[in-house]
Amino acid sequence: MKNLLVAQSGGPTAAINATLVGILKEALAEVRIDKVYGAKNGIDGIINDRLIDLDSMMKDEEAMDVLTLTPASALGTCRHRMKDWNKDEQIYKKILETFQKYHIKYFIYIGGNDSMDTVEKLSSYCKLKNHDLCIIGAPKTIDNDLCMTDHSPGYGSAAKYIATTIAELEKDISAYSIPAVTIVEIMGRNAGWLTAAAALPKINGESGADLIYLCEREFDVDRFVRDVKQKLSEKPGVLVAVSEGIKEKNGKYVSDRVSSGEVDSFGHKYIAGAARTLEQIIRREIGCKVRSVELNLMQRASAHIASGTDIAEAAMLGKKALSCALEGETGRMAAIKRMSNEPYRTEYLSVPVSEVANHEKRVPLDFISPDGHDITRELLEYMRPLIQGEVNVIYENGLPKHVKLY
Repeated sequence: MKNLLVAQSGGPTAAINATLVGILKEALAEVRIDKVYGAKNGIDGIINDRLIDLDSMMKDEEAMDVLTLTPASALGTCRHRMKDWNKDEQIYKKILETFQKYHIKYFIYIGGNDSMDTVEKLSSYCKLKNHDLCIIGAPKTIDNDLCMTDHSPGYGSAAKYIATTIAELEKDISAYSIPAVTIVEIMGRNAGWLTAAAALPKINGESGADLIYLCEREFDVDRFVRDVKQKLSEKPGVLVAVSEGIKEKNGKYVSDRVSSGEVDSFGHKYIAGAARTLEQIIRREIGCKVRSVELNLMQRASAHIASGTDIAEAAMLGKKALSCALEGETGRMAAIKRMSNEPYRTEYLSVPVSEVANHEKRVPLDFISPDGHDITRELLEYMRPLIQGEVNVIYENGLPKHVKLY
């Protein structure tokens, strides 16, 4: 028997289940696959032998349609960074025991940078130990920071949500005549792709955020206060967008001024709080009405306003990942190559996962305006195609319908 195993990992997106559906639909008609399994909670589910049978799910077309637009990871997720095999080979042996027990020949891992690191380590180990397995990565991340692919599934939908929210906030704050500042904190520790989406309302002739600060540029608090004062002299309501990971000249996150200093399981410092910090500074330095807003998890969970392009590409990458596995590839990731902007055209290929894992694609500095508080037309044109198209949300009792696989 040659069975397929699929798992999801890392922070979810509005498009991650579309990739899963792309894999499942392709596998349904594939004679080279006997059975399809899903792992609960990513690699943790494989280590602990928590697999579920997905064959029955694949035959229910309506359930597959609902699954496509179900937010978060329907199979569950995890944040598990594997050690090198020579430091903890027991974990690798447990994974292979599960593979052998369920006759797994093909394994597709849907995830971001840490997930691609797992694909790289596991595929290298299997090659070293002469295990004939095909292990492929399928990309996802709202941060859009994966290398070797033009963009990542999940980014377009998150960018569409951010752009829509910024446009709506701008209408709200412009209804008042009193001076006021609204600061919106957008996800992005080291890459400002999401924050850049605050400029997208400009493509419809709207203002978008008045000031946009990406984490790729050093953040100067004094200059920020001057920028806000200048904008307030031009209009009463000022809308500011900042990356959560903006850093000052000393290399410290702006949020460090109020941060507890706690770290997550990967040793990453919790950095939410940049907008709250800046709110306090504006209140102290300018004294006008000011509020801060953290978009937080909504950025990655708002499937009701997903990008049609994003969902379609996510599914196609799932199909490409399975095709790569069936062709005997291993240690590679499905990726997108942009062929043109007008008309928007792409092709799907595979790239060495070793060139993706532990690398980070940040916004090029020449995509940021010289004054440091806006983006360029080139970045707008890069983002524009990724938010196009609407999705057909299935409703039940007035609310979007969702699927849970276990």
